[in-house]
Amino acid sequence: MKKIVALLFVTFFYGSLSAQSHKLLFKTSQGNFKVLLYDFTPKHQELIINAVRKGVYKESFFNRIIENFVVQGGEHDNSIAEREAFLPDDQHKRLLPEFNDRAFHKLGAIGAGRDENIEKASFLNQIYFVVGKNVSEEELNALEIKKQIKFTKAQRETYLSIGGQPRLDHDYTVFGEVYEGLEVLLAISKMPTNENDFPLQDISFEIIEIFE
Repeated sequence: MKKIVALLFVTFFYGSLSAQSHKLLFKTSQGNFKVLLYDFTPKHQELIINAVRKGVYKESFFNRIIENFVVQGGEHDNSIAEREAFLPDDQHKRLLPEFNDRAFHKLGAIGAGRDENIEKASFLNQIYFVVGKNVSEEELNALEIKKQIKFTKAQRETYLSIGGQPRLDHDYTVFGEVYEGLEVLLAISKMPTNENDFPLQDISFEIIEIFE
């Protein structure tokens, strides 16, 4: 039942966001889904579009899966750490965050991964999708106190209806959302993993621009 409600809710909200100018097709070994990129997070929108056009995600994998949390892909944390191990800090390339009340960690949101840098700046080639969990009023109230933030009415309604990961808000940049094929992403989120959250089966993907 929750999956049906989530799919209907995503469809409803897509109608109010469909004027956004860029969309992407994720072709995965488990099926396809489509993503809408937000115009109100322009730097992250430009980042992933340029990466797609350069073929950065041509032969990528989802390499970290945590059920009821996230599905992560692109460059893994370990690979980034190894590549940057002998570089000075000022050569660790990141993109400054873009926080916006319309871009939050609801079910199906796409965000940019990062490390523990104080600016909360994003990795350039790591993405994740929120598969989330149920969220209660009590949890949202507690997070507002803990993080000194205020959830908008729209955020509250969305989290209470379809769930997500509100604890990530204002810490990681969200720059789009799944608008078609959410069931594929949810199925991927339930695939078996090892103790390090690596999927036991390779889950490949590539990203293609949608021109309509």
